[in-house]
Amino acid sequence: MLKSEIEKFFSDEDDLDSFGNNTQLIANDEEEEAEGQLSIDMYQTDDDLVIKAPVAGVDPENLEISVTDDMLHIKGHRKEEHKQESKNYFLNECYWGSFSRSQSLPVPVVAEKAEASISKKGVLTIRVPKANQSKGKMLHIKSE
Repeated sequence: MLKSEIEKFFSDEDDLDSFGNNTQLIANDEEEEAEGQLSIDMYQTDDDLVIKAPVAGVDPENLEISVTDDMLHIKGHRKEEHKQESKNYFLNECYWGSFSRSQSLPVPVVAEKAEASISKKGVLTIRVPKANQSKGKMLHIKSE
């Protein structure tokens, strides 16, 4: 019993990336089918937070993106053009179907000004302006 609990603990931990996000396929409540997770890159420039994700083969109308002050949500569906009988496959690694990603944003942003585009090579780029933050002020104490 202890051995199985230890194995479960370590197998669950394998589903977490270095930021603690669950990378395991999750069930979609509406359709009860496995849902894939979208991989992303996120970095900042002086003015923007930039998110990039590979979405080759996904029609823009099959993507749903929302940004709030502190969260990014991307949902989509990659349709398989044609499926061969599984007995004919040597490998079947490409993910077809629904996928999603929710990610907390590391800096405050101006969600209303977010923009998204897809390159010809199938890379989704989301640019969100960073919110102006007060840099603070050093106070000098006056004696009375």
